[in-house]
Amino acid sequence: MPEPAATEVVLELQDVAKSFGSVVALRSGSLTVTRGSIHALVGENGAGKSTLVKIVAGVHRRDAGVFRFLGDDVDFSSTASSKAAGIAVIYQEPTLFPDLSVAENIFMGRQPLGAARRIDYSRMYDESDRLFQRLGVHIDPRRPARGLSIADQQVIEIAKAISLDATLLIMDEPTAALSGVEVERLFAIARSLRDEGRGLVFISHRFDEVFALCDTITVMRDGSYVSTDRTDETDVDAIVSRMVGREVAELFPKTPAAIGDVVLEVEGLTSAGVFHDVSFQVRAGEIVGLAGLVGAGRSEIARAVFGVDRYDDGSVRLLGKPVTAHSPRAAIRAGMAFVPEDRRKQGLVIEESVARNIGSVIRRGLTKAGLLTSAAENRAAGPWAGRLEVKTAALDMHASTMSGGNQQKVVIAKWLATEPRLLIIDEPTRGIDIGTKAEVHRLLSDLAGQGLAIVMISSELPEVLGMADRVLVVCEGRITAELPRSEATPETVMRAATRTTAHAHDNDNPTDNRKSEVPA
Repeated sequence: MPEPAATEVVLELQDVAKSFGSVVALRSGSLTVTRGSIHALVGENGAGKSTLVKIVAGVHRRDAGVFRFLGDDVDFSSTASSKAAGIAVIYQEPTLFPDLSVAENIFMGRQPLGAARRIDYSRMYDESDRLFQRLGVHIDPRRPARGLSIADQQVIEIAKAISLDATLLIMDEPTAALSGVEVERLFAIARSLRDEGRGLVFISHRFDEVFALCDTITVMRDGSYVSTDRTDETDVDAIVSRMVGREVAELFPKTPAAIGDVVLEVEGLTSAGVFHDVSFQVRAGEIVGLAGLVGAGRSEIARAVFGVDRYDDGSVRLLGKPVTAHSPRAAIRAGMAFVPEDRRKQGLVIEESVARNIGSVIRRGLTKAGLLTSAAENRAAGPWAGRLEVKTAALDMHASTMSGGNQQKVVIAKWLATEPRLLIIDEPTRGIDIGTKAEVHRLLSDLAGQGLAIVMISSELPEVLGMADRVLVVCEGRITAELPRSEATPETVMRAATRTTAHAHDNDNPTDNRKSEVPA
């Protein structure tokens, strides 16, 4: 591939290194991004991608290597200096201020001023509206950010980055929580920014997106640069092999498990305006997948079953015994475990250690005479961290310094330490790499083989079809189909996911009322 002319280069990184104490996060990171291009940066979690991005964003300062932006040697000491230079970063996890309005989040630190240098709220709301119109979404800029879905929070982050009119836009897993229609909308915006002569970096574990959107792909592994290729000169198999340094023969290592007695019984569960008359069972050794479009009510059903969200009618029974409604503590005592969709905000105490996170739910059993020691936490957490192959130098490492895949493993380990009979896991592999996905899938299959009942919620249809023994399809708060593994196909699931008039467990063939746009 010919070297780009110097005037075309937006970002140039050569042999960039970064360590945190004894932990080497980046050994030799290299990346060249040119104007008018969308450049994919791929690699397993822990490959160094996020550290490289944070150096460009001014969060971290490099220990060694070359860092040039628009032809100048730079060393940003803060995120403000990076933004001022013309760099915008959309991180994988939204970072909004929940008690501020949507518009205030977009223009934080650069609010438009009016008379007497007061914030011009009217202008700020108008500019926010224009950004959302460009994105093709409808979000009230006056509403507080608290309570917004992950998808809406991500859209706001995208609007914030676009408002900066940056020369370089870095998108770190921006589509992880978006529906197919929203992804296509984002891609259209990304292409328009590319056509304006900006440089874009796109980080994703979804290879269909990488090959559909990007011009060039750079692969990293174990903190080092591996290769750069044009997308039209390589393929998925070659990229995966370079990422993991080995062949990933089986992404969905589902093994048959003996199906036992009923563990979970949900009957007539209803929450006004959210979901209605939801009934299903889950047996020991069974993985039941909840499928459907974003916003269908899958996560809300799971949260209600675990007691996080309230419901108006219906019942939940575990091992034949009623579970007290609206009480996560009662659900845990009954034998439930719940891995939430948003691991950073809901699954982890991000600034605490791995050991403290894993031991957090069983803390009462670790205390002696009312005292809890680090040694007791380490003894309890060690076996689970080892079983899930959490890649961390020590149990006292903060969860915030770990890759997304390792954070997910810590959350799973925390709940397995309670020795549950039912595991509810929401988006088990959201935002983690292909190698770690296979590890998580293998773990779920092994747990089912040991008799654990599992409810798995996923927006990735191949994951649902690859791992579930039965698929329950949710559409507009109702279960519109129950499909055994042998009958669950992309067509049958999507048909049920876009029905608006069907009833739960209806095996007839009602009119197929499809929406105008369906994710691919």
